[in-house]
Amino acid sequence: MTDKPSVLFVCVHNAGRSQMAAAYLTHLAGGAIEVRSAGSQPADQINHAVVEAMAEEDIDISAEIPKVLTTDAVQASDVVITMGCGDTCPVFPGKRYLDWQLDDPAGQGVDAVRPIRDQIRTRIEKLASELTA
Repeated sequence: MTDKPSVLFVCVHNAGRSQMAAAYLTHLAGGAIEVRSAGSQPADQINHAVVEAMAEEDIDISAEIPKVLTTDAVQASDVVITMGCGDTCPVFPGKRYLDWQLDDPAGQGVDAVRPIRDQIRTRIEKLASELTA
């Protein structure tokens, strides 16, 4: 890894799980980690319940837009974390790949999104401590 590790979060629509993970890591790492997120089939916009759930944590992701997964994004990342996108993520030697099994917040209300958000935060706290140690 370089002096500043980089992490890419990937889910299908890049409208929920990957956006929450990227926002948490950006927030908790304080610029010590380069953070990206993308989707294999990006949605038109971020899930409103996800925006609301993150606002409860004082993290504003309302201006984020779903982005398409590119080979360049994977190549530029040290760690690639997939969240329900299966085999759509290209694999390159020398990268660390993790697959986080998390419920999909698509079509869910904020009450259903909160436990997903909290699971993501717990995983991000552990990841951030590993990458910044």
